[in-house]
Amino acid sequence: MKTTIGIDNGTQSTKVVFYDFENKKIVASATAPHDMISREDGSREQKASWWIQALENCFSQIDPQIKKTALSVGVSGQQHGFVPLDAEGNVLRDVKLWCDTSTAKECSEISSAFGGNEKLLKEVGNLVLPGYTASKILWFKKNNPAEYKRMAHILLPHDYLNFYLTGEYTMEYGDASGTALLNVKTRTWHKELVRALDPDKDLMSCLPGLLEPWESSGRILPDIAGKFGIPEGIPVSSGGGDNMMGAVGTGTVRDGVLTMSLGTSGTLYGYSDSPVIDPQGNLAGFCSSTGGWLPLLCTMNCTVATELMRQLFDFGVKEFDQLGASAPVGSEGILTLPFFNGERTPNFPNGKGCIVGMTAGNVKKENIFRSALESAILGMKLGLDSFRNLGFKAREVRLIGGGAKSAVWRQITADILDLPVVVPETDEAAALGGALQALWCLKKSRGEEADINTLVDEHVTLAKGKSCSPNPENVKDYEKVYTNYTAYVKALSGLFG
Repeated sequence: MKTTIGIDNGTQSTKVVFYDFENKKIVASATAPHDMISREDGSREQKASWWIQALENCFSQIDPQIKKTALSVGVSGQQHGFVPLDAEGNVLRDVKLWCDTSTAKECSEISSAFGGNEKLLKEVGNLVLPGYTASKILWFKKNNPAEYKRMAHILLPHDYLNFYLTGEYTMEYGDASGTALLNVKTRTWHKELVRALDPDKDLMSCLPGLLEPWESSGRILPDIAGKFGIPEGIPVSSGGGDNMMGAVGTGTVRDGVLTMSLGTSGTLYGYSDSPVIDPQGNLAGFCSSTGGWLPLLCTMNCTVATELMRQLFDFGVKEFDQLGASAPVGSEGILTLPFFNGERTPNFPNGKGCIVGMTAGNVKKENIFRSALESAILGMKLGLDSFRNLGFKAREVRLIGGGAKSAVWRQITADILDLPVVVPETDEAAALGGALQALWCLKKSRGEEADINTLVDEHVTLAKGKSCSPNPENVKDYEKVYTNYTAYVKALSGLFG
C-alpha cells in the first residue's frame, strides 16, 4: 500500500487522513479538537501550540503500519490567521484567526494610507477587510510593539505547520492572496501596499518566498518523522488555505463548478482560468492552489444560527431538521439575519443576529428553525449573484461541510440558488485536497507527468442518493423571500456599522 497524508488545520479541529492513492480510498483518519479564545471586542484567537498538540494527537491514533506507507504530505489550513515568528522561529503571540473582527479600525487605516478601496481593487484585486491578515499585522504593531519589533517572519496557519514539519518558511499563491497583500493578477507581493501598512519596518523581508502549487515546501525533518512515526525526508507539498484545498477535494478545478461549504463559516467559490475581480467587493479575488484563480464569497455566520437555535430550544440535530422541514418555504414570513459574529460579507464587523418578520400567527418553533436554515443560503446567494454578474456560468453546486449532511438543507440550497446540488463522497474535502496535492507534488518531484485536473477526475467521486434538483415552485417563492431578506438587511445596515 502507498499513501499520501492530508492534514487539515481547521478552526474547530485538526484532521489527518492517509489516502491510498492506488486503491483510491482513505484508509485511516483521526481528529483532535481545538479551543478558542474569544473576547467581547471581536477577538478570536488560538495558540499555535494547540495545533501541534492536536497534530500529535491525530498521528498517535493512526496504525503504525499505515503510517510507514506515507510517501508525501499536504497541509490545508484555516485562511488568514496571522502567525508572527522571531528569527529563531518562535511564535510571538496568540494567533488572530479569520473570524477575528477586532481589527476593523486597522483596515480603514491601511486602506486610507494606500489610497482607498477603488485603488485597492484596481491594483491589488482585494479590499483590506477584517478577516484578512493585513490588518492583524498593524494591530500587532500597535498592541505588542516589543514583540512586533522582533518579528522576522509572517506565516499563515498552514505555512506554520509546513514550517514545523520541514523547517522552511514558504507560502503559495492561494493562501497568500488571503493576506490582502498580494497582487492577485501578477501573483506577487504588492510592495506599495506592504509599505503602506508600515513605512518604517521592512515587512517585505518578513514575507516568505512564494511557491508554485505543485512545488515542495520542504521535506519532513528527522525528529518530526520519529515523533509521528512517518518516513523521514518525504516531501511536503506547498499546501494551501482550507478553501483552496477544499476546491481540490471536491473537484472544483474547472470553470462552471461551484463549491459551497456549510460550516461555522459559509463559503462559495468557483475555479477560473483568469483573475476575477469583483468591483463590488463581495467576492474575494483569490488565487487557487492549482495554478488558477478561485473567486470566493465568505460569510462568517453559516451554521451559527442553526446551532444557536438548536441549543436555545434544546433540540438534537435530527429533531431540528425534522421540524425545520415541516415548515413551509419562507417560514411564513420569519427571516433570520444571522450576523451573530459580526459579518464579513456584507461588511458588518459589528453586525448582530436578528429574527424579524414575526407576527402573532407565525411564531412557531418550526418556522424559527427553518428560517435559521434558510438564512445561511440567503446570505450566500449574494455571492452567486456576484458570480453571475461577472459572467461566471455555474452548472452545479458541490456541497460540503456539516450542513451537507442535512437533506432539508441540501434542498433549500438547490431551491434558493436554482442550481442542482451534488455531494462529494468524502466529507473531508480539505484533507483529501491536501492528500491529492501531495500526490501531485510527489509525481512532479519524481519527474512524472502529472496534471491536477486528471488527478481530480481519477480520485474525486460523488455520493449516490444525496443529489437534488431545484423545485420550480420553491424557486419562485424563494425569489420573493430573498427580496424581503435583502430589504431587511438594507434597512438594518445602519445599526451594524
